[in-house]
Amino acid sequence: MKVVHTKSDLRAARALLPANTGFVPTMGALHAGHMALVQAARAASDAVVVSIFVNPTQFGNPEDLAKYPDTLSEDLAQLEAAGVDLVFCPTAAQMYPEGADTIVETPKLADMLMGALRPGHFRGVATVVTKLFNLVQPARAWFGQKDYQQVLVIRQMVRDLEIPVEIVAHETVREPDGLAMSSRNLRLDAQDRAASIVLSQALNAAQTMAAQGATPSQIVEKVSAQITAEPRATLQSVDIRAAADLSELPNVPLASHAVLLLAADFGPVLLIDNAILTP
Repeated sequence: MKVVHTKSDLRAARALLPANTGFVPTMGALHAGHMALVQAARAASDAVVVSIFVNPTQFGNPEDLAKYPDTLSEDLAQLEAAGVDLVFCPTAAQMYPEGADTIVETPKLADMLMGALRPGHFRGVATVVTKLFNLVQPARAWFGQKDYQQVLVIRQMVRDLEIPVEIVAHETVREPDGLAMSSRNLRLDAQDRAASIVLSQALNAAQTMAAQGATPSQIVEKVSAQITAEPRATLQSVDIRAAADLSELPNVPLASHAVLLLAADFGPVLLIDNAILTP
């Protein structure tokens, strides 16, 4: 496995890899969810590139950026064991050199839901992923479905900018108790970690209600009450939208796939989760 830190070294190493190269962009602090993406990329590709870059432009809170876990040596060991061919670990100065001024936005998707909760977040994501795609030039790129809105933002960006990469969404990988795997989970104290399973429990209850013909407002009311009843959770948002494009739905029993998106704080840590609701 080759590890590079500069854009020029990345381009030189990438030129030696086959056309059917898969790509998994990460911010490090790798867990089993990330490794599931790597394994899927390995199975479908002739070579695999992984990036590890904590992107400052997608953090609205400087403290959140400063506290992001750094486990680089452990991350590289996992990636080598998984058969990754090339890892790109740039600095912020490499990705955003002095004078850089161009941004990439998908305003309709990026300004709603989590985008409204975290202004500028998806602009930072779209900009850095565009740069990474231009550098790596993969055939396919893998993203976790836990970040559902992010996947739709990236798919919109790829379509609109004619970027020749297939976006593959991998189902959310969960802990045995149901908590969606996330690098942020490392920052939960023991009590908040125990309380955080209320999110997956609420999603399960919502799926049952959807199958029984409940309306979106009934599901949102139930889910909100369930999460609010957990004293260590501070509910930020509960939304049900069309799964394809996050458009609003009429308040009638679901006629097609919808997505339920949750966000809640546990102490200083914001956790998100989602589930596809099937009528």
